[in-house]
Amino acid sequence: MAVKIYTAQEGLIAVLDGEIDHHCAQDLREKIDQAIMENQPELLILDFQQVTFMDSSGIGLIMGRYKQMCTYSGNVIIRNPPLHIKRVMKLSGIERIAKIETIKI
Repeated sequence: MAVKIYTAQEGLIAVLDGEIDHHCAQDLREKIDQAIMENQPELLILDFQQVTFMDSSGIGLIMGRYKQMCTYSGNVIIRNPPLHIKRVMKLSGIERIAKIETIKI
């Protein structure tokens, strides 16, 4: 699992790539949290377009980043999750804390 993090006009964007499971979740959390602390953005966008698998660690990743963003009065958007991952997110109730959006390119 890899993550590319960059700043854009709309906020801090973390592009996730590969599988999100308990083996890689800690590293992802640390990298994203570090970028949040350094940039203190109003918006964190987690781009899931290239995520192929996600277990409950992915839900925990989203929830933890939401809590982190709350300390800066910020928001979280989940962008472009594949359909099978979007279903898991909806079942977990993630939509109550983060907007899920699909951007067509």
